[in-house]
Amino acid sequence: MSNLKKWQILQSEMALNHPWCKVRRDEIMLPNGQVIDDYFVYYRPDVAIILPITDNEEIVFVRQYRHAVGDFFIELPAGSFNPEQESGKVAALRELEEETGYVASEVKKIATFYDKPSKDTNQLHLFIAENVVKTGKRNLDITEEIEVILIPQNAVLEKIVKGEISVAGTVAALFLGLNFIK
Repeated sequence: MSNLKKWQILQSEMALNHPWCKVRRDEIMLPNGQVIDDYFVYYRPDVAIILPITDNEEIVFVRQYRHAVGDFFIELPAGSFNPEQESGKVAALRELEEETGYVASEVKKIATFYDKPSKDTNQLHLFIAENVVKTGKRNLDITEEIEVILIPQNAVLEKIVKGEISVAGTVAALFLGLNFIK
């Protein structure tokens, strides 16, 4: 049995309460007795990520600008959702069609894991869809300008190693998902 102990919350307050970002400020006492008075916890919506594969064994990616880092990234289709209002599976299928114009008749759940549990409360829900087909029915949000990219399945690992695919959730989904279908 482990001797690890949880941190004790001495005080807690919402520092920011916005629909897209809620931040809680905690005063905590560590197990060694040290007090940290400004520990911030971010409440973010859960995220559905989908690994869409065509019948030609190409993976459907999106390339888009990410303002926080100020650069363009190749990612799997993904989006936030509220699990009380929509299932991860429904969100994954919705995001696939909205961002890429591709649809899937069947989707399988791969895994659910935490994004960054040291500071964030949200989970990433990973799904895989094989034999996706293009319908042309994209519906982008106002902040989305997306290029759809098809990458052969056997070229993905090299792109990760070269840093061309570098978003953690996408990389995790690819490693888990590509092992899932073998």
